[in-house]
Amino acid sequence: MRKITLLTFGILASTHSLFAQQQFKQTPAQQLIASTGEDSLNSGLSAHAKTVISGYGDVSYQRDFNEKTATVNLNRAVLFVGHQFSSKIAFFSELEVEDAKVSGGEPGGEVSMEQAYLKFALNPRQYIVAGLFIPRIGILNENHLPINFNGVERPLVESFIIPATWREIGVGFYGQTATAPFTYSIALVNGLNSADFEHGSGIREGRAEGRLGGANNLAITASVQYFAGNFKFQVSGYAGGTNPLSPRQSDSLQLNSGMMGTPLYLGEADIQYAKGGFSAKALGTIISLPDASSVNRAYANNVAEQMYGAYAELAYNLFATAHSSRWKSQQLNIFARYEMFDMNASIPSNGVYDGTEKQSHLIAGFGYLPLPNVVIKADVRLMHTGAQNPDLVLSPNPAALPYNQNNTFLNIGVGYSF
Repeated sequence: MRKITLLTFGILASTHSLFAQQQFKQTPAQQLIASTGEDSLNSGLSAHAKTVISGYGDVSYQRDFNEKTATVNLNRAVLFVGHQFSSKIAFFSELEVEDAKVSGGEPGGEVSMEQAYLKFALNPRQYIVAGLFIPRIGILNENHLPINFNGVERPLVESFIIPATWREIGVGFYGQTATAPFTYSIALVNGLNSADFEHGSGIREGRAEGRLGGANNLAITASVQYFAGNFKFQVSGYAGGTNPLSPRQSDSLQLNSGMMGTPLYLGEADIQYAKGGFSAKALGTIISLPDASSVNRAYANNVAEQMYGAYAELAYNLFATAHSSRWKSQQLNIFARYEMFDMNASIPSNGVYDGTEKQSHLIAGFGYLPLPNVVIKADVRLMHTGAQNPDLVLSPNPAALPYNQNNTFLNIGVGYSF
């Protein structure tokens, strides 16, 4: 068997998106290799390379028609660095700068390690990762390069319900069956911290992201993928404690402690299809926090017992049937996506319902890829929310306009990976 190199650890970052390549027609071994574009670090990799530098980023413009304001932002610039120690062991990392600038005392901006882990190849079908990594949950989490998803903004369900680029420290085992097109993963990672859950952002702020994460509570994530012709099916889940405090501290706050203390459960299922220039995907997810009332009593952060979200998307590459080789090497993807989610689908008795957190969005636009690693995007997003609860408006601005349950956004952006 040919020695395993970095090339066997992911999709080339310089290749087309998952659907453009019709990866579902690959062999089972290739399907495992092509599971994600985030850990490849392989752009321009030669057969003898030991260290690889790569990256991605995107810039966007957004117009808010209700507020009559517009903003521009360098959303992120990410540097990949990978190193192959041997045919069995490699290192992968992503260093990210968000919002272009970080300045003391000013809001906005972040510098963070998005991933930093070792990968140990056990055999051609199985490997172990250890360190700060992104578990396999949902579609976007492992495949968030701007060339890999439609729309200027990432899918909202996979940003608010399933936090985008959800990474934690732990150990994961990945593999595939020898005789069937199944891949699987299971990982043990540090748990969330319910003290940092915020109303309006779900569980996002409760992630440690590699920084002083509590390890009194842990979590287990797992996924199963199945490939059938042009279809890819996935089910993934997460179960873990959200209280990292000691037993004594927990007792003082009347919270359950331990590995699964104050537990949170997340379930997700998705389906993807690609054939020719046509692609489709659908995803649904639900989160349960049974002890939300205890969390609210301890921290007064108005969290919900249950959240859910779902979306469906259709896309078509207008250049898929072009006869000219010039156009066939490019992509012009038109798409439409409908998303719905409720971040307070079920609230405890000590919670306050917020209708603005029940939302639906219709997004339609295009993405033009003159090269596989460069994209120019534009879309329009129509948003509808529930009514605002006046009990949550603690310090109303006397000059503020009445809350409008409908809004329209225009988004324009460019993205790259190399």
